Order: sequence, then structure tokens, then C-alpha cells
Amino acid sequence: MKVLVALVVAVLVEVAASCTCNNMKWARCEEPPCQCTLQFSSTLKQPIDCTKLIPKCFLMKAEMYRARNNMTTRSIGGKPVESAFVDNDGIYDPECESNGKFKAVQCNGTEVCWCVNSAGVRRSDKGDKNLKCEPVETYWVRMELKHKDVPATDEVAKWKTGIENVLLERYKLPKTLVSEVQYDKAGRVIVVDVKKPIGTSDPDLSLMTYYMEKDVKALPLFISSDPFEVSVEGSKVPMENILVYYVDEKAPTFTMQKLTGGIIAVIVVVSLIVIAGLLATFFLARQQKAKYSKAQPRELETMS
Repeated sequence: MKVLVALVVAVLVEVAASCTCNNMKWARCEEPPCQCTLQFSSTLKQPIDCTKLIPKCFLMKAEMYRARNNMTTRSIGGKPVESAFVDNDGIYDPECESNGKFKAVQCNGTEVCWCVNSAGVRRSDKGDKNLKCEPVETYWVRMELKHKDVPATDEVAKWKTGIENVLLERYKLPKTLVSEVQYDKAGRVIVVDVKKPIGTSDPDLSLMTYYMEKDVKALPLFISSDPFEVSVEGSKVPMENILVYYVDEKAPTFTMQKLTGGIIAVIVVVSLIVIAGLLATFFLARQQKAKYSKAQPRELETMS
């Protein structure tokens, strides 16, 4: 009897394992019979054939649905929370407190000012010198590192140990602040979450991120020119790119009131193309109508 039960369980496990979609990780498969679908909306599911590559149109619709619902379209990484943001403004000449911290209000030498967090990253729309800002601490940073194309283990625990060691040795960051490490072997991406308790100002996480970005993207700020590498299983793994997300204790105050010149230009060009197309269609229809009205009496005269 025990042997029979074991065989039944083994068959059920094998059937369940076979009901998957190897060509699409976003698919949801149900049985019996095994049927896989892609979610297009809260009510619409598209059946797909997982024995073939999924049509691009289906994939794009599924990706848009996931994006609208804050579901990542990548295996790991992306924004840790909706309020996270990246430094899109780059370097500027900041105003500093006596202890080296950023002043909450920063200006560009003119009447244009903005609010920054403790990492000096803009967290508001730009305004004038009457702009009111309060000090806001960055308590969580997510770093997406991409290592060079070299052999590396896919064991996350070993990556976490290597990351903790290099952050401690290179940037004096306590290991306890490394809350999570993820690894995507196919994409060669290591995602590192570093958090400190909310309400604390030390350590300043921007020290680590600024040095690390220089280490990876440019040249080290240290006297030693040793590159940033993560030691994993006795091998040094170098990096080729980094992206940093910042999460503040209070959400940023960006709005959609101001569009950049590039976006405005695109909107204007698209609008002009649409208007031109409508005018062309209108005048073409008028010409055809005029030709038809002239030709009709001539045909009647010939017939008479």
C-alpha cells in the first residue's frame, strides 16, 4: 500500500512540474488539462502555446499590464518601493553645512532652487529662492551592480558574504546594514539593499554610494588605484556598471507640472503630424468630391 501511495504522489509531482511555461516566466499555468495564460488586464487572460516562442504583441501587452500594476518585468532589481528615485541631475556645486552635510535647499547660482535629501539628490521640483525645504534623511539605498563577463557562482549566500566584506573593508560600512542581496546570473546583475534604522543620521549612506559610483564608472577616489571587486570563492569579480536608487524617510515631492523641453518638442511634433494628416485627408476628400460632381453631368449629356 505504501508503495502504491508513493507512486501516485510521484506521478502527481511529475504532472505538476510539467505544467509550466518554459518560454514565459510571467505565465500562469493551471490544470487539468495544463493551460497557460498571460494576464492582459484584471479580467482578461490570453491563452498561450508554451511549446513555441510567445508572440511579441502578447508580451508587450503583458508587460504594460505589469508596469501599470507596479509589477517588475525583470527577474530582480528595479525600484525597491514606489517612492524610490535615482539621481538624474548629476553633479552640481552644492551648499554644505559646517559638518559636511548638504543644506536642505540647493541653488544653481541663480534664482533656481530645489530641495535635496541627505545624499544631496534632488527630491522636489525646481523653484525660486523662496522655496521651503526640510532636512530629509535617506535611510535605504538599492545598488544594482553589473559585473564583467567572467565566471562567477550563482550562490546568493556567497555573493552576500563577498558584498558585506568589500563594503566593510572599502567603505567601512557595518555588515549588519546589508539587508538583502539578489543575483541574476544570466544578466550578471547583483542587487544590494543597504538600510539603516529610520530616524538615525549615521552612517551617511551617500558616502558609500558616491565612492562606489566613482569606483565603478570612473576612477577610484582613494589614493590606491585598486579597482572595486567582490571576492567570491577566492576569485575577484570586477564590475562594469552601477545604478543607485534612493529611498527617503519622507516621499519626494515631484509633480508633473513641468515638462522638459524635449518632451514638449515631441508633443508639438506629434500634434503637427496629426493635424497635417487630417488636413490632407480633408482636402483630398474635397477634391474627389469636386471631380465626381463635374463628371456626373457630362455622363448624363452623353447618354441623352
